[in-house]
Amino acid sequence: MSNVQIPAGLKELLQGYTVEVLRRRPPNLAEFAVQHFTRILESQRNEQRAKKRSSKPIRKGVSFETNSNKSNKDDEEVQEEEVEEEEEEEDTVKCTTGKYSRRVSVCAEAYNPDDDEDDDSEPRVVHPKTDEQRRRLQDACRDILLFKTLDQEQFSEVLDAMFEVLVKPQEHIIDQGDDGDNFYVIENGVYDIFVQKDGVSVCVGKYDNKGSFGELALMYNTPRAATIVATEDGALWGLDRATFHRLIVKNNAKKRRMYEAFIECVPLLKSLELSERMKIVDVLGARAFKDGEVIITQGEKADCFYIVESGEVKILIKSKTKASLQENTEVEVARCSRGQYFGELALVTNKPRAASVYAVGETKCLVIDIQAFERLLGPCMDIMKRNICQYEDQLVALFGSSEDLKH
Repeated sequence: MSNVQIPAGLKELLQGYTVEVLRRRPPNLAEFAVQHFTRILESQRNEQRAKKRSSKPIRKGVSFETNSNKSNKDDEEVQEEEVEEEEEEEDTVKCTTGKYSRRVSVCAEAYNPDDDEDDDSEPRVVHPKTDEQRRRLQDACRDILLFKTLDQEQFSEVLDAMFEVLVKPQEHIIDQGDDGDNFYVIENGVYDIFVQKDGVSVCVGKYDNKGSFGELALMYNTPRAATIVATEDGALWGLDRATFHRLIVKNNAKKRRMYEAFIECVPLLKSLELSERMKIVDVLGARAFKDGEVIITQGEKADCFYIVESGEVKILIKSKTKASLQENTEVEVARCSRGQYFGELALVTNKPRAASVYAVGETKCLVIDIQAFERLLGPCMDIMKRNICQYEDQLVALFGSSEDLKH
């Protein structure tokens, strides 16, 4: 068996299937495999058809009589292709017997902002607001990472297009499997996140009076990946699909071109598929820090995860140890440079920050908020947990025992 050659592309094909299984948790692996690989096959066939059409020569000066058989044959081929395309379109709206049959032909198709050349000519959407409403909206949007890369004019246009949504307890904001229509920013209220696993609806998290949701279905033309239910009276701000595409997705496409090469070099993310890494790029924010500036404070509540893009950071723990002369002395335990990450410990363990982090020189970090971290970095969780065990071993070696680590 040592001489057996693994076919090119087999590893990537099986990895993609495995990731989808872990993400969707299908009850029937064989049925899901058929649907998954059928999507890939149809995508390849569509690409081949497109290439054939674009490469067909334009016939000039050829008499109809001498080429009638050829023309009829071409017409038949075109009609067959049109029938196939119509059948594919029907598959996108018909719900058949399988749980994962819905929108089969578009599930992996990302929205391409370069395809919509006429977007800029579309009329701008404006929902009138009072001064008090606009102030509340600005407060709600202040920490939304998707808006961080917008310039002031774009951000103002987003605010103009957003509309207020008042919700009641047990109201479903979005339902898993539905088409994406709006992106939502939370002004207030608590919202549970439910995902269907083995036919059972499981609560996998919640949004508590802040955050945003609904962007992935709009960015990638995929069905909603979860159900969001209000647990109390609340207020949301919605942004329609067209405006989201024209401003957010196009802007993120520029950001993607800027960061995709860097993300591919981050060791933690190498286990992810390319499409998964690109989704991470789409939710990245960027923050610059001056020398000595505090990035994370020990003991505070965790809300995001960091990757060092440039510069360096130092990680210090405040603890009373045998090595320190006084209580609460900060001891440096590690440093992170380009491509390394920090801030995951509190997110994985759901505890307050275990250390403080300071910039060393001019430093720039990419930031992922807690909701995107939980949604997109699940496949990397085992790697992070192994690294956390290594952190603990290093701290025990440094401080003598875990009992010495008193915050």
